[in-house]
Amino acid sequence: MLEARGIGKWFGGNAVLRDLSFTIRPGEVVGLIGPNGAGKTTVFNVISGFYRTKTGYIRFNNTDIGRLSPEAICGLGLCRTFQITRPFSNISVTKNVMIGALNREKSVRKAEKKAEEILEFVRLYDRRMLLGRNLTIADRKRLEIARGLATSPRLFLLDEVMAGLNPAEVQEMIKLVRQIADRGIALFVIEHIMAVIMGLSHRIVVLNHGEKIAEGEPSQIASNKEVIKAYLGEEYLIAQG
Repeated sequence: MLEARGIGKWFGGNAVLRDLSFTIRPGEVVGLIGPNGAGKTTVFNVISGFYRTKTGYIRFNNTDIGRLSPEAICGLGLCRTFQITRPFSNISVTKNVMIGALNREKSVRKAEKKAEEILEFVRLYDRRMLLGRNLTIADRKRLEIARGLATSPRLFLLDEVMAGLNPAEVQEMIKLVRQIADRGIALFVIEHIMAVIMGLSHRIVVLNHGEKIAEGEPSQIASNKEVIKAYLGEEYLIAQG
């Protein structure tokens, strides 16, 4: 479904991504992890068209998307969320989601119906008339997901949708993410809570300083010494023998 080969990104003279390659298959849940500053969100920005890759190529369903706009990429079925949620604060929750639905639907009435169905799915239907600014952090996260789902994605990029949530809210979000995957939507997930990413992912890609240092199933990643070193440091490995 998605093939990225040799992608690179620089800001000034600083390389943020170097020769990064990976694939995502239909229906797969792939985790993207790494220390702070590893380049994870930059990967999402490049894939979704907010940044241009300087090297390599990105193909989505055999279409080269490396020079397409975010709107065009979304129209092909690749959508993303953002770490910092920014709902339209002065319109209702329903209208927030309708804006996403109008990416596909030409009829306002159909867009509203689709928005209401999605709000039911993400368990925000009873808050549909609230203004975006009046939602809690947890509900803003659900709204961010609902707006993405309204575009009918085939591949959905989730950028730390559990950040800032309490343990009970995290468990509810895990349930929602699994339900999205059960709909056959492929997921590419950035998450700092290791137990969450290990439990959700079929496969995990690990970045450090903009380079891929490991890729594999969760059990392989959990025992990878280079991954442990990147997260916990050389001293930890020495102490563990």
